[in-house]
Amino acid sequence: MIAILCLALNLRPVMAGLGPILDIIENSAGLSSAQAGLLTTLPVFLMGVGAFVGRRLTRLLGAKTGVAIGIAIISLACASRSEWADAAGMLMTAAAAGLGVAIVQALLPGFVKGRFGAGAGRVMALYTTGIMAGAALSAATAAGLERDFGLPAALAVWAIPAFVAAHVWLLLPFPRRGAGGGVSRATEPLWRHGRAWTLMLFFGVGTGAFTLVLAWLPPYYTNLGQSRAYSGYLLAGVTLAEVAASLAVSAFIARFPDRRGPLFVVLTSITAGLIGVAVAPLSLAWPAAILLGLGLGALFPLSLIVTLDHVDDPSRAGELAAFVQGGGYIIASLTPFAAGAIRDRFADLTGAWEAMAVGVFLTIAIAMRFSPQSRLSDDHGATPR
Repeated sequence: MIAILCLALNLRPVMAGLGPILDIIENSAGLSSAQAGLLTTLPVFLMGVGAFVGRRLTRLLGAKTGVAIGIAIISLACASRSEWADAAGMLMTAAAAGLGVAIVQALLPGFVKGRFGAGAGRVMALYTTGIMAGAALSAATAAGLERDFGLPAALAVWAIPAFVAAHVWLLLPFPRRGAGGGVSRATEPLWRHGRAWTLMLFFGVGTGAFTLVLAWLPPYYTNLGQSRAYSGYLLAGVTLAEVAASLAVSAFIARFPDRRGPLFVVLTSITAGLIGVAVAPLSLAWPAAILLGLGLGALFPLSLIVTLDHVDDPSRAGELAAFVQGGGYIIASLTPFAAGAIRDRFADLTGAWEAMAVGVFLTIAIAMRFSPQSRLSDDHGATPR
């Protein structure tokens, strides 16, 4: 479990550690705001691709080798930024780090399920918490690291914990790879199911709100005159609230077989937080941050739970989760770039927060269709009731 936690802590600093010092990165590398948005867009896009090809990666590499390669790529990408921090270097290392994150995220859940069996849910909760904790730590320390050690060190420092995580992972005992699983029954392709696309869109919009906050909340506040340290603490506060909300979902979701009530609450929380950031960013900074964190932290596990509610067969559940997350991450990857383009055009991000608030609010209508009777049938498609 220590190895899982070490890996999880390294999956978000490559993105979360940029926001508080993004203005310095833009000036140093000569990036426009749209190009700066690509520093988050590229990793998230590749996370989507990784979800689609995860099973093939498992067969090709196996968990031990594949995860080690993924975390090593993250370490090398971060280390490269100490010497290669111009526009091309930042974008190339963002893509490389995103590839590493995608590989780890694609392979690790299957490893956890096979290794821990009935305890997999508890380990995955630790894994999710570790991801969020890594994001909070990198956001809170980015400005101080840049101030005390300079930009190259602030960008490259995350190579060290990733390197350590790779070594801890390789110390684990691994059984020999088997010859392969059994034969799966034939099923209709997921792209033929309208409900599968609906779930993908729902996941994509919710994750899009997360990536928007991750990439642009700190720069938005530094543009309003707040210090880089304050902006980093604000993002760290969002992330810590996400941890609390995610743990609460794990503890209490069994009490809500109809997920629509919790979904309405968390989507309303996100919408309110986005509106607060847009209309009263200074006076409502912390209330909006807490609302965003609670909503986003609860929405991610809820989205996966709702997805898995639609199927009973474990193999089919894995296929549906990969389809929903793969397409959803690709959809979500558009929001940081789009927000950067809005900032280039209007010299302000208010429009991005407002547009995202509208998008999240509209997903409430989608969420209300996810009744307990909703299923993805291989004979008749989705049958929402």
